[in-house]
Amino acid sequence: MTFDAAQREAYWSRTRNLMIVHLVIWFIFSYIVHAFAVPLNNISFFGWPLGYYFAAQGSLAIFVIQLFAFNFQQEKINREFGVAEEDE
Repeated sequence: MTFDAAQREAYWSRTRNLMIVHLVIWFIFSYIVHAFAVPLNNISFFGWPLGYYFAAQGSLAIFVIQLFAFNFQQEKINREFGVAEEDE
């Protein structure tokens, strides 16, 4: 399928914006959450300091969830513009 210039711009604009949103979320859970880990260590969560739990476990869980969410959202964009890879 060929795109005209307006369709191509719309597709890449949506894809770029999705990527930016996910990179911001990644940055927050990679750096910002870890910056507040030490003050949160005064709170206990299932016997572990809350800062440790957020930094070591919570961030990893968010990253995995984010991968699936990004894939779902990108696939939705691809289907909208008719460039999805169909299952055979």
